[in-house]
Order: sequence, then C-alpha cells, then structure tokens
Amino acid sequence: MSRNTGCTCRERPRGYLFRSGRRCRDPRKIWAIESREGKRLMKLFDRAEEIRCGVVGYGASFHMGRHHLNAMAAAGMKPVAVADIDPARLPAAEAEFPGIKTYPSTTAMLADCDLDLVGVITPHNAHACVALECLEAGKHVVTEKPFAITTEECDAMIAAAKTHDAMLSVHHNRHWDGCILKALENIRSGMIGEIVRIEAHMGSYRPPRDWWRASKSISGGINYDWGAHFLEYALQLIDSDTVEVAGFARKGYWAPRSPWGDDAIEDEAFTVVRFANGVPLTLLVTQLESNPRDGWFDITGTQGSYRFDHQRWQAMIHEDGGTVYREGPSPASESWRFYRNIAAHLTRGEPLIITAEWARRTIRILDLADQSANNGRALPA
Repeated sequence: MSRNTGCTCRERPRGYLFRSGRRCRDPRKIWAIESREGKRLMKLFDRAEEIRCGVVGYGASFHMGRHHLNAMAAAGMKPVAVADIDPARLPAAEAEFPGIKTYPSTTAMLADCDLDLVGVITPHNAHACVALECLEAGKHVVTEKPFAITTEECDAMIAAAKTHDAMLSVHHNRHWDGCILKALENIRSGMIGEIVRIEAHMGSYRPPRDWWRASKSISGGINYDWGAHFLEYALQLIDSDTVEVAGFARKGYWAPRSPWGDDAIEDEAFTVVRFANGVPLTLLVTQLESNPRDGWFDITGTQGSYRFDHQRWQAMIHEDGGTVYREGPSPASESWRFYRNIAAHLTRGEPLIITAEWARRTIRILDLADQSANNGRALPA
C-alpha cells in the first residue's frame, strides 16, 4: 500500500494483519513471525479515510458504480477515481462526484492514480481479468457478484491476492438482506426443527431483456444473476460441504427472438445440490414459468415449513398437537454492513465476512451445474 505519487507521506500503519486474522504491532517482529508461521502479512491503515477508492465500470444499469462509491464513502473511505471504457459515462461520474478523476481504462487509472481499493463493476466475463490487473498492481479488490464465471477464474484471483498480500472480496450485499437475516434467526431458533430440504425458485414468462445479461458468454447464463444471490442465501442456511451438483437447462425457445441468437442465455435452469449432511437444495430460475410460485424460498423442516421472499415470511409449525401459522414482514436490508466490514478489516484487522473463498463456493456450484447440464450427468463437487 505504498504511495506512488510522492505527494503525501503516510504515517506508519498501526499494525500488520496475518492471514489468520492475528495482528502484530511491532514491525521489527514481522519477519521472524512470518518465517515461523509461513504466512504473509497485510498492512493496516490508521483510519478509513486514508483508504483511497476507485471503481472500474460506471454503467447506467442499476447505477452500481455510483452505489459502490457512495457505500465506500459512507463507510468512511475516500472515492477518488472512476474508469470506464464508455467515454459517455465519465461525465456522469464527474457530475455526481465533483473532483473525482476519470480514466478510459483500468490500465490508465492504475498508472496515474494512487489507489488502495478498487471495485470491479463490469460485465461478469470481465471480473477476473480486471481484478487480476488490479491485484497484480498491489491493490485491494472488491468484485461485483458473481465473483466470476468459472471456478478457475476464482482460483486465479485468490492466488493473485495471496501473492500480492491484497484483500479480495465480493459484493454479496444481499448476504444482509432482511429476508435471509430473519430466516436465519427464525430457523436457528428451532421454529421448524431441523432443515430437511430447501427449494429456491424465481420465474416469469417473458423473453430476456436486450442487454449484456442476456448473453451466455458475457453473463455466464440465467443462473448467474438471481441464482447467485439465492445460492449465497442457501449456503448460509445449510452449514455443510457441497458433495454433488446436477444441472438441467432448457435452451432455444427465446433465442430466435434475441439479438444474441445462439449466444442467448438459457430459457430455464434447474439445479440440484447435494450436501454432506444429506440436505438437498433445488434452484429453479426460469423465463418459461406460466404459473409462478409464491415466495422465493420454501424450506421444509422436521417440525414445519418456512417460506420467504423480500417482502414477507410465513411459517407453518406443528406444536402442541396442532398446527400453528405465523408470519411477518421481511425486515429492511442491512447491506451497508458490507463496506463497513471492508473498512474495519483494512483498519482494525476485523475478520472479513465475505471472503473470496466463501464467494467461490457459489461459483463452484454454478460452474458445475453448467457442466452437468452440458454433459447430462451429475458431477462431484
């Protein structure tokens, strides 16, 4: 995290963070401890406002570049740069963040601007290459979700982060959606007993929109948007290793009406995940659903069932010899906790909540589901 402009000298960071999370405050002990434990160290910042942030990608879809910079600033960090290959987007960044520097490429931004943390907010197939360029330049990196398209891309980024002593995380902001936080609270309280199975589903009957997410090669497929969110929810609920993945896909109905043609995403993807504890998860994402089901998640337990979406939760519980029904609103999202945790990790050495290894689990399932659908057989995880 050395300054490379020569404009301002930083005070010595207050400590050094081990990959294990333990901190050493005496720089003279670093090499002895590193040699003994065989682990590299990451320097910590004194204050969040020292962390200079930039984003790669400032597209108009959902205005995610603006969202990331605002969230970084709300966590106390300092937005200083934006890169986008579309020159029309740079004036928007300059207007929304007066004084911010703008660049036509990642390479130009890294060469000219003194950055510590970079948010990668590009189409999915560019996450890995942009993140790798930033990591190899010694920058901490947050990619948008999904982490990448393939497991191999995830592994390359994780390896680069370790090599260059950089933090790597993924913007799974829905990790803190109110609906999953409430589900975890209710289910961990024993409301429906032990989880028997989980069915996650989202569907409608309509062709894909005319944008890059409708391209299989760019987006990864129909599973890589809401499917990635739903898998991350499920991995919080099912505390067990993935054992096997079976994927099924229907293609070709909407493709003739899509500008992407043969590269159009699937019409439907259905995934079955087996976990080591015996719990199965099914994930259905479809644009051929004429009769959509209520809710997003149906969770069957030994003593009842639980359904939720972003608006409400409902539970049917067997107790006292009868059946009891309970329901309530899904609480507000606490997604602000994502960048608050990033800042706390880089300043105080607090454990990173969304680690790259955690985010890799979602991509591993999506990757295997795609391979399974193409090969016509279940695959070991």
